[in-house]
Amino acid sequence: MQIFKFMTPEIIFGNQSIGQVGESLRRLGASRVFLVSDPGVVEAGWVERIIHYLQQQHLDYHLWTNVTANPKDYEIHAGIAAYRAGECNAILGVGGGSAMDAAKAIALLATNEGSIVQYEGVDRILHPLPPMVMVPTTAGSGSEVSQFSIIVDSKRKVKMTIVSKSLIPDIAIIDPQTLMTKDRQLTANTGMDVLTHAIESYISLAATPLTEVHSLQAMRLIAQHLRPSAASQYNAAAKQAMAMASLQAGIAFSNAILGAVHAMSHQLGGILDAPHGELNAILLPHVLEYNYIAAPEKYRQIAECLGENTAGLSTHDASRLALKAVKDLANDLDVPHSLSAIGLQPEQIELVSSLALLDVCMTTNPRDMSVQDVAALFRQAL
Repeated sequence: MQIFKFMTPEIIFGNQSIGQVGESLRRLGASRVFLVSDPGVVEAGWVERIIHYLQQQHLDYHLWTNVTANPKDYEIHAGIAAYRAGECNAILGVGGGSAMDAAKAIALLATNEGSIVQYEGVDRILHPLPPMVMVPTTAGSGSEVSQFSIIVDSKRKVKMTIVSKSLIPDIAIIDPQTLMTKDRQLTANTGMDVLTHAIESYISLAATPLTEVHSLQAMRLIAQHLRPSAASQYNAAAKQAMAMASLQAGIAFSNAILGAVHAMSHQLGGILDAPHGELNAILLPHVLEYNYIAAPEKYRQIAECLGENTAGLSTHDASRLALKAVKDLANDLDVPHSLSAIGLQPEQIELVSSLALLDVCMTTNPRDMSVQDVAALFRQAL
């Protein structure tokens, strides 16, 4: 008999749901909140709104926005120093994956000693974390519901994958209205990240019936709504659908983990400091082609969820349409097609290939990979 395990935070979803942020922190026992965000989210006005809701609940707060697009270890160490100086007792992350991953890493160090680099890998956190509430403003990383935090080791220039059930936030508040302040390129990049989460979690070796239903529904929503969401900042229906897609893909990959796309893109993010979703969009078609023989029946399901007509086709022909659908979507969104366009040099491939094999996400890729296989995929994507 198989045993399945499934973890998720309390989830509050819907327009105006950020109005519940203060009440949510209050019932978790917070009194002084460490608010982690970034300058872009501040400029968009969401932090000001959040602070208003904290003040309504008479909660003190310390705002910290010194986080970059790919959060670094030294940023986390500066953040925990500010957390302690402010005598905070709860963490609130507001923003994209960078802000939320940084918030979770700071929470980790609030109750666990040492440097953040000591926690790379799986289940290395020993002590419970302070209460955490996450509010995503992109559709997106899924960090608000996941057991992951991705932080750059600045000395090695490697993105560390930190995985622990302790990193799952207590409450995730998803308000689709926050997506209306994101430009077209960010919407496209983060949307392709959601697609990668959905596909990789579906074909993962750790996928279960509890995760697959979320992966498949996320794909259906992406196929219908990512293009119109990228086309218009003010398409409320598309924003709500993409917020739900991001949430469901996040729940899926938090439990089923991911695969080679993320194992590879993490290394590129470390050395190139490039947007994570953009890297995934470039790598996804190449890794899908490689993984095809491991799960042709699942590829057929992917094709159908992405809107391809598979009626009357053999499993081979139907499943090949999954590759077509992904490439068509990337083309329509004008995402970059090559790694060389964003700075990868041929001489860097050997290093990033060896590092990718050590990434936690590689363990659940459905097809075995050697360092030569990974290097070949990087070269195809150049």
